[in-house]
Amino acid sequence: MKKISYWLLKSEPNVWSINQQKKEGLKGSVWDGVRNYQAANNLKKMKKGDLCFFYHSNIGKEIVGVVEVIKEAFIDPYDKKERFFAVKVKFKNKLKKPVTLENIKKNKDLSHLSLIKQSRLSVMTIDSKSWKIINKMSSIKQKN
Repeated sequence: MKKISYWLLKSEPNVWSINQQKKEGLKGSVWDGVRNYQAANNLKKMKKGDLCFFYHSNIGKEIVGVVEVIKEAFIDPYDKKERFFAVKVKFKNKLKKPVTLENIKKNKDLSHLSLIKQSRLSVMTIDSKSWKIINKMSSIKQKN
């Protein structure tokens, strides 16, 4: 059985939102435009079937859904120098309740996450324990 890895992808919802991702259906969409080397290296590590939280950055600052990697890393079609990578992802589901950055910061079991420690990083790993915690948080009414 293939081991699934977990990730977090950030997008500004006014540029690319979870609703736009959902509209792409089974064919999915290319996750491109990543120009940070650490984030690009994370894209290169993604495997088909890996799951990613979809995080709305700047506006909202919350995890709103899950996408699945359907095509592994390839040269970003918009990178003329061919140094950066993209993957293709498809919509899996919206979270029952978005999990805000504020609530993630309040949970001491999540204090190690790159989302908190490297807040500008757009593609990051999520360990399986944190994945489960965040999913559980999404089904509980949260105080804002």
